[in-house]
Amino acid sequence: MTKHGLKLRKGISKSYWGFLVIAVVLSSLVTYSAVAITLTPAPTGSSQQLQSLVNALQAQNSQLRSQLASLSPGKNTTALGIDPVAIYSQDSVSVVTVEGVQVGVFGNSSILGSGFVTDFQGSHYVVTNYHVVANVTDMTVSFSNGDAYLASVVGTDSYSDLAVIRVNAPSSEFHPLQIVSSSTLQVGQPVVAIGNPFGLSGSMTFGIISQLGRTISESLAGNFPIADVIQFSAPINPGNSGGPLLSGNGTVVGITTATVQSSQGLGFAIPSDTILKELPSLVTVGSYQGHAYVGVSTADMNYQLARLQGTNVTYGALVESVVAGGPADKAGLKAGSNTVTVQSSQYVVGGDVIIAVNGTKIINTDALSSYLQEFALPGQTGVFQIIRNGQVMTLNIVYGTRPSASG
Repeated sequence: MTKHGLKLRKGISKSYWGFLVIAVVLSSLVTYSAVAITLTPAPTGSSQQLQSLVNALQAQNSQLRSQLASLSPGKNTTALGIDPVAIYSQDSVSVVTVEGVQVGVFGNSSILGSGFVTDFQGSHYVVTNYHVVANVTDMTVSFSNGDAYLASVVGTDSYSDLAVIRVNAPSSEFHPLQIVSSSTLQVGQPVVAIGNPFGLSGSMTFGIISQLGRTISESLAGNFPIADVIQFSAPINPGNSGGPLLSGNGTVVGITTATVQSSQGLGFAIPSDTILKELPSLVTVGSYQGHAYVGVSTADMNYQLARLQGTNVTYGALVESVVAGGPADKAGLKAGSNTVTVQSSQYVVGGDVIIAVNGTKIINTDALSSYLQEFALPGQTGVFQIIRNGQVMTLNIVYGTRPSASG
């Protein structure tokens, strides 16, 4: 191998090196001539102008390097485009642990949940879930530094699973998070959840928004669904309830509220728009009475139900029952009367199918509940477009106020 290597080096003869030197010299002369020709016509003082031009180009180059550096992802930035280390460093100090004794029918039990600090009109409060504080006594709130203080409930809304707590702590303990509108959220957007799963305080997970406008059921909300809910993929567990759901820049876009048992990374959060809408009333009045009431029970339309209904429209909310004397009943909305089984599920068919409200398409029950949650208020009138006996028609329904969750 050594001889072979030496032979290769010897293969470049002296004449080759001589030719190479001549070529380099000629190339330099040609380059010098081209530069000389370019610079010759320049007027007196061109050297100063050239230097100014060079300085300007160097300044632009430095500026471009700075801009590129600012656009380059940091060392902790994930493939989702967020920096979890920075978000945790900034926001974890605002997340608290809520503890107490929950009084129940079958005895008392300890509860543990999460919450986060917010500011309202210059005062500090903790936002959490209603199911975390419902029927709880001896409530305490612990901050990330371990300091714990007595706390009391200021306002609650079981329909949105929201509660606001006042903590008897010095102002130095509070580090409020910024709550922003959730109206611009998109499926696929990265999010972060911070909370206390199983009492493991200050735990962080991250993922993406899986879907918007979901509805979930909570026993404390009575027979009404919690609507306009965010579905996300960041894993949450018991104890996460009440913690913040954060955007990529660390602002609050929701409050984690539930997970599906035995699921793999499937969580739900109340959107921040609901928090922003209800917070003033929860703090000043202690409750929120702005949930519009229609008085119907509906099911999702599909191809098989459309055939049974005698229509080609395969989307919408099929009205299965109407509350007697309720807003829908007063407006003339009709429920079905025939019970059928479709794909192992029972439905009541023959009633109206809601396909739009105030010009917004309603594709299923989730869409109807989310629209009412986001855009409707008691006393307002909604223009409902329906299909009845295969024909499209409209009804005006004046929204009522929901009865109490216990009733």
